[in-house]
Amino acid sequence: MIREIDFGYPWYLSYGHLVITALALAFWLAGRTRKWSKAPMIAIGAVLLWSVAAFFVARFAFNANGRSALPTETFLASGTGRVLDMGAGTGRSTLMVLEARPKTTVVALDLFAESYQRHFGDGPSGEQRLLSNLQAAGMEQRVEIQTGDMRKLPFEAATFDAVVSAYAIDHLGREGIAASLGEAERVLKPGGEFLLMVVTKEFWMTFTFGPLLLHGGPRSPEQWAGLLEAAEFQVVEQGTRPMTLYVLARKP
Repeated sequence: MIREIDFGYPWYLSYGHLVITALALAFWLAGRTRKWSKAPMIAIGAVLLWSVAAFFVARFAFNANGRSALPTETFLASGTGRVLDMGAGTGRSTLMVLEARPKTTVVALDLFAESYQRHFGDGPSGEQRLLSNLQAAGMEQRVEIQTGDMRKLPFEAATFDAVVSAYAIDHLGREGIAASLGEAERVLKPGGEFLLMVVTKEFWMTFTFGPLLLHGGPRSPEQWAGLLEAAEFQVVEQGTRPMTLYVLARKP
């Protein structure tokens, strides 16, 4: 049997707007049939146009359940090394690194606790979901799955060549963010790189989801850069992708 990759994000992130589209279209057709006045027809038409546009953004730009591309080719340009994925979830960011850097190995770390269940629902254990996706991609031999807290990493200092955290640290409060960044700096080797990816508040996020996906913590690139510098990182590069801010930093 061929296994399929399933990152486990709820269906409404990719297809929820289609429900609104169907309802708006039904009201619009009813209004045409019953000859409603212009004002409600314009309002319904606006909702219909928004839901269609938002669906395309959610499904093809954000694409929560699709494979993720590395946001910058500068990250781990050597193409080799041992990488820690902090808050690996169901493996989307782990596969991102493995596919972009085929000579790396990854330690995929997550608590697999209550927050995990809230995001991915009930079902097989978190470790099993992650392993299943790695097996479906044929990359399980290059990954070690580790249960642990990113605020207190179970590794010795200077253990990794690079660390990545995608849409995980921004779930924490300010103290948790500071602790996690400090831990990332601790376990990196000198010269090691840290790639941070977080959900950002920008036009397309607000247009598509409103407040639905906004995590806690900082919002602006300047705030994240400041936190990384406070953790003794040097910021190398930062930029945006659809609904994502990324910051690449290096340990001196």
